[in-house]
Amino acid sequence: MSPRARVGVVVALLGFGCGDASEQPLPSEPRSDDATHESDLHDFTVTTVVEGLEHPWGMVFLPDGDILVTERPGRLRIVRDGALLPDPVSGLPDAESGGQGGQLDVALHPRFSTSRMVYLTYAKRRGNGDRTTMVARGRLVDDALEDVEEIFEADAWTGHDEHFGSRLAFDADGYLYVSIGERGERDEAQDLSNHQGTIARLSEDGGVPSDNPFLGDEDALPEIWAYGIRNAQGLAFHPGTGALWASEHGPLGGDEINVIRSGRNYGWPEVTYGLDYDGSRISDRTEEEGMERPVHHWEQDSPATSGLAFYQGAAFPAWQGDAFVGGLSGRQLVRLDIENEEVLHTEILLRELGHRIRDVREGPDGFLYLLVDDERAPMLRLEPVGP
Repeated sequence: MSPRARVGVVVALLGFGCGDASEQPLPSEPRSDDATHESDLHDFTVTTVVEGLEHPWGMVFLPDGDILVTERPGRLRIVRDGALLPDPVSGLPDAESGGQGGQLDVALHPRFSTSRMVYLTYAKRRGNGDRTTMVARGRLVDDALEDVEEIFEADAWTGHDEHFGSRLAFDADGYLYVSIGERGERDEAQDLSNHQGTIARLSEDGGVPSDNPFLGDEDALPEIWAYGIRNAQGLAFHPGTGALWASEHGPLGGDEINVIRSGRNYGWPEVTYGLDYDGSRISDRTEEEGMERPVHHWEQDSPATSGLAFYQGAAFPAWQGDAFVGGLSGRQLVRLDIENEEVLHTEILLRELGHRIRDVREGPDGFLYLLVDDERAPMLRLEPVGP
């Protein structure tokens, strides 16, 4: 039996969501949606905004109503007036597509209306074939990026094709946070001399803020904000507390939701609820002094977490303050009812559609927008039914 087949048997027997194997499409075909969906608090419909995206990864809403969407093969697309423009945005840096790498997340400068600055993460290859996670920025002018510059190169070069991260989030003070996966080398997540398995915190130009926790430590890289993180594929700031939250994509089981704090160690791979792909234990510990415990975790039926968003809008008032997390192998959207950094309840949505949910964002209209990870994928929108 091949290694891939053995992984499939383990997943089937244990009932775990598969982290890395979830990056491979499953054979079942999603059905078209024409129904009203019931949930604990709101009934809603699912509308297709546009179709034909190729493995979309991240999206962001512009002040004029346009939506920027990245496609992993190396493109940035524009959705305008309910249509996907045929030509991608020009001027992007070259992204090395393959495996889990390619064009990844997108974010706007906090003062985008005046700066026109767009930030991108992507995989970059060097001469020996190794790849890492990069951050670049450029000005969006007439549907093109100008004055593009690379502002951060993660010291996470490996020959592996997995675990690039890679989400972006700006805080209220204008600092930029970047998630960087451990690049398939799990023990490196405990080594502060590289960026593997970390959240980096940067100034808007890629510089190091003066209050970063490891600044001045000769054994640590100064950009590191937190470490011991396997592969965070969701980053979002809580609307009430301003705390940074992350969804961490686990192995077999072991998906986590964490509150990311300065200088903290989140334990991977020393402590984990997940299993290795042969079904063996990665660690016999799920907690350890000096390592942060997750706010929430999955052991069985793990969704393979991806994008993360907190809902603040008026369209779904009973969802205000809740977090929404995309699920890849779980093919679902998960709602987390949160109070005081405690998850009180989880609700699984949209599993019946069979879509791999790569990203979730709240739109300026108060609706929830989803990206589906597929070769010809739709962007979806959740809209409320009734009062």
